[in-house]
Amino acid sequence: MSLLELKDVHSYYGNIHALKGVSLSVEEGEIVTLIGANGAGKTTTLRSISGLLHPKKGSVVFGGKDISNMQPHLVHREGIGMVPEGRGVFPRLTVRENLEMGAFTVKDKAEIKKGIEYAYTLFPRLLEREGQYGGTLSGGEQQMLATARGLMASPRILLMDEPSMGLAPVLVDQIFDVIRELNKKGTTILLVEQNALMALSVAHRAYVLQTGAIVLSGKASDVASDESVRKAYLGI
Repeated sequence: MSLLELKDVHSYYGNIHALKGVSLSVEEGEIVTLIGANGAGKTTTLRSISGLLHPKKGSVVFGGKDISNMQPHLVHREGIGMVPEGRGVFPRLTVRENLEMGAFTVKDKAEIKKGIEYAYTLFPRLLEREGQYGGTLSGGEQQMLATARGLMASPRILLMDEPSMGLAPVLVDQIFDVIRELNKKGTTILLVEQNALMALSVAHRAYVLQTGAIVLSGKASDVASDESVRKAYLGI
């Protein structure tokens, strides 16, 4: 059984039919990437998993449990972490306070402390900025903070939405190094990423989304070598 499975998911914004029968799966220990043009439905897929949007048809199953109509905080408790598009750090909270917010479902103070220490090991820059307000950090530092915050509750799967957006190339490389490292240590990742070349280089499997529907899926290496993908998303 897959860790996460979407079965024929149809999601709407009002009358707009955003997802038109999306089916995908993520196995324990995988990095799976979802690529596609702007407006294809990538973020909507993550919102439909995290409880921010409830599908009108189809189901979202996590760890064998149907979570399709769960509220976001309950989805989080099930073991789904989220690194949102645009980072979403709390601008008037310090770095440490932002991290603590990521552990709002964790009752054990020792576990919270351990999570913060792990965050500072992953991103030493965050330790240097520990008392600084989130809104005063650079874009790269905010992305580090958003990623670390998403890990604070030790999720079984981490949803990452456009982690490289707006970052300098050297920071993009750093973020993707962290994605590889997290996966090596056992974190399952569902990655939405505009930089298709980078996404396909770290993923085990890939899905291509076009106007709300999956049009191609397979091993990441096979998807990367597909002629239509190379032309449309890789600029080759």
